[in-house]
Amino acid sequence: MTVDHRHSHLESVRSALSVLVYPLQYLVNTPFMVTRWAKDSFVTHESLLSENERLRKEQLLLSSKLQKYEILETENERLRRLLESSFKLGDKVVIAELLAVNMQPFRHTVVINKGKREGAYDGQPIVDANGIMGQIVHVGPFSSTVLLITDPTHAIPVQINRNGLRAIAVGTGLSQSLQLEYLPNNADIEKGDLIVSSGLGSRFPPGYPVGVVIDIMLDPAEPFAKVKVAPSAKLEQIREVLLVWPNDYVRIGFYSSDYAVNQ
Repeated sequence: MTVDHRHSHLESVRSALSVLVYPLQYLVNTPFMVTRWAKDSFVTHESLLSENERLRKEQLLLSSKLQKYEILETENERLRRLLESSFKLGDKVVIAELLAVNMQPFRHTVVINKGKREGAYDGQPIVDANGIMGQIVHVGPFSSTVLLITDPTHAIPVQINRNGLRAIAVGTGLSQSLQLEYLPNNADIEKGDLIVSSGLGSRFPPGYPVGVVIDIMLDPAEPFAKVKVAPSAKLEQIREVLLVWPNDYVRIGFYSSDYAVNQ
């Protein structure tokens, strides 16, 4: 051993023995290595599952908050448009919310959360951010019923914004359709013309959008043209509306012998 330590005569023998012993060492260490690998893998898998669950919950929470923010943003946008409309009107206005909607065939009404307590009155004009919606036909202490301009019993005096030509817009019972009455076949009216309230009858504020002409039918056998108008107000989408107190209103509305608002 002393000679081998000094002169390394047995180094080759030792190397050969290490090669022979290595598989045995590997086999002996294999259970320990497999156990450690399995343990590490299990811990890693559990950590991933835990992390995945935590991230899933955070994503759900953030998605919920995002939806709330989007709802608030949309609501703020609606209220901003209503506020802009109130400046355009130049009259006293109050914002009301819808409580119920009745859009049955040939009967279009909504219920709002403002009544006599807020000073609402029969015949009061109701608008949204885009145009005239209708008028109040019944007032309770805390709520009111609004007859929409698309109801077949409703009529409103209007004029063509382009040339001032006057007419009457009546409801058809369809949610997206009005009809102009008493316009002769040779009347100066075109598709795309903006129809606004004329202010006649001292009920609706003048110059506020009512609708846009979308179709004109001329029949030589008929004395008047059939003019179809799409309402400007978003009657099927609204959630907030404006009650309007015109500065010079007189509580007598527009009625014709053929079209009367039943109150």
